[in-house]
Amino acid sequence: MKRREFITLLGSGVAATWPLAVRAQQPAKVPRVGILSPAASETAATLTAFRQGIRDLGYIEGQTIALDFRLSKGIMDALPALAAELVRIPVNVIVTDSTSGTLAAFDATRTIPIVMGATGGDPVALGLAKSLSRPGGNVTGTQLLTGLSQKRLQLLKQAFPGAGRIAVLANPKDALSVSEMPKAGMAAAQIGVRLLPFAASTPAELPALAPSALTGSDGLLVMPGAMFWNNRATIIGIASMARVPAIYPEREYADDGGLIAYGPNVPEHFRLAAGYVDRILRGANPGDLPINATSQFDFVINLRTAHALGLALSPDFVSAAHEVIE
Repeated sequence: MKRREFITLLGSGVAATWPLAVRAQQPAKVPRVGILSPAASETAATLTAFRQGIRDLGYIEGQTIALDFRLSKGIMDALPALAAELVRIPVNVIVTDSTSGTLAAFDATRTIPIVMGATGGDPVALGLAKSLSRPGGNVTGTQLLTGLSQKRLQLLKQAFPGAGRIAVLANPKDALSVSEMPKAGMAAAQIGVRLLPFAASTPAELPALAPSALTGSDGLLVMPGAMFWNNRATIIGIASMARVPAIYPEREYADDGGLIAYGPNVPEHFRLAAGYVDRILRGANPGDLPINATSQFDFVINLRTAHALGLALSPDFVSAAHEVIE
């Protein structure tokens, strides 16, 4: 073989194999996960739980997975624009921790997988899934069972039988909070109490619920909602200053000084969401992953708060709680 022919042949062989060698040396693309939440900080308990779930699965944030946070800081109207930002990046998966957030993400994309970290309401009735066992679209994850405001109202009445006027704090811009109001109304009629509705749709509106506004009520029922959960310290403080017994939708309220809490463990749901993200990143179709609806609830009583407010709870009522903070 002539020298020129040999060089030509050698050059063509290198050209054919060189791109393959380069591709083999290139690091795998780091998946991006968008977090769409009404939280005010990335250190919120729900988001911390998700990060722990990701670590438990072997991911290293910033190295083997990237988390893009879009937090509305309690402004529910900001969620659609934040969802659109995640779609434009684009991320590989969007994780939500509110009903309003899930609906905003679903409106923004029907192709990027959406994992519900803590979404209330019926995903089928909301049009997010065809069924819980086989969602069929791009939405899956964990579902917070609703209708529990009826149970909470019953517990408040059981704890304080003389209560006849119950203030209700609801967020008119939160889909879950709105859906719970009619159920609470039916429960009130059944047990013979009158509901006094109060509305707050942003953190800035919460202080308007002055303690003096609650003095004419015998108790307070707080509706579930991400904005309320993220601003629970403010709500607990208002109830304490008004010295009215209050029941809350998640245990974190009782942990932080609320009197009674009954509801699902939201951070645990968000930790479980990490498992859905992992399966999707490994190739699973979100439409084939069943939606997990919890059947376990926390019933927590804070006796320290009861003593501070001068409230007496019967031994039978206290003994029924799953946990008592003393």
